[in-house]
Amino acid sequence: MENSGTTKNQSQSVATRRVLVTGATGFIGVLLLKALRSEGWQVIALVRDYARARLQLGPDVTLVRSLDEIDAATRLEVVINLAGENIAAGRWSRARRRILLDSRLDTTRELIRLIQRLQHKPSQLLNASAIGFYGNCESSQLTEAAAAGDGFSSRLCMRWEEEARKAEVEGVSVTLLRLGVVLAAEGGMLGRLLPLFRLGLGGRTGSGEQYLSWIHRDDVISALLWLLQHPLPGAVNLTAPYAVSQAEFSRMLAASLGRPALCPQPAFVIRLLFGEMGEELLLGGSNVVPERLLKQGFVFRYEQLEQALKAEFSV
Repeated sequence: MENSGTTKNQSQSVATRRVLVTGATGFIGVLLLKALRSEGWQVIALVRDYARARLQLGPDVTLVRSLDEIDAATRLEVVINLAGENIAAGRWSRARRRILLDSRLDTTRELIRLIQRLQHKPSQLLNASAIGFYGNCESSQLTEAAAAGDGFSSRLCMRWEEEARKAEVEGVSVTLLRLGVVLAAEGGMLGRLLPLFRLGLGGRTGSGEQYLSWIHRDDVISALLWLLQHPLPGAVNLTAPYAVSQAEFSRMLAASLGRPALCPQPAFVIRLLFGEMGEELLLGGSNVVPERLLKQGFVFRYEQLEQALKAEFSV
């Protein structure tokens, strides 16, 4: 591992604020690292492609290809685990399910082993999860107290959270970040929809009545920085306070681009193209609210979808 103060047998200052981030080159990770650096954090990033990561993250981030490169004497204040293959990237074949599960559990297990051997344990582990934990539930608002749902996405989140909670045995405060659909024009679901909607070919998916619990990417970053100062052990819903129906989302997105939304995607087409993934992620939904963040005083920049879309587009 490069950079002074982080290689084996090198001493470190107790006062250093150092954070380890996995998934650092992803849709959320790149922006998060910029925010952490601006807040004065020294950042270590676990990466697979060293050259690509160096170009993306700049010279001030310490890069490691393996957690074995981190010496046991290294002081980490916080670990943020965002690693995991994109769950919506394709049909959930048996092989794809294994990749989705292993990409989450393997990295989390490596982190637990690192924490176990560190002489100075981090105070917090912020571990990504998703609102897929709750499954599809159209009847009521879901807070962090809601039970797990059915389906593959629910089982995936449960397994991931169970693995992360093993850090509690080491005295680490574990926060489970149940992320909604993260919105930003540069990527994620919104980035994938933009080409169609800009051509006027967008529209509701299925009935359009299913809830879409979303959050602007800027609010994700702000919430993560806030949680570093206001630890909340346990599950934390990272969603905006007001979910919308999928039909409303499509209408508002089209309007923000000055386009019609006249091309609905029938449910049978979604099932044909995407199978179980389409059934759970595109045709299903849940109305998830960030009760714990709101009660503890976190202020969202974008509470309403119209605000979030206006921040991304102008016509």
